[in-house]
Amino acid sequence: MPVEPSIKKNWTEIQKKYDYPVNAIGVKIDPKDQKTLKVWKEEGIDQFVKK
Repeated sequence: MPVEPSIKKNWTEIQKKYDYPVNAIGVKIDPKDQKTLKVWKEEGIDQFVKK
């Protein structure tokens, strides 16, 4: 199920501030949380990890 465009935009902006995966409210995603990590990758948020 796709994420709302406004949520994706916000999530992208938040992710740009961190060098590890975070959810849409800026909390680090637990490596065991495969469901959230899958959405994180499918939505392309992984491209915005701070380098």
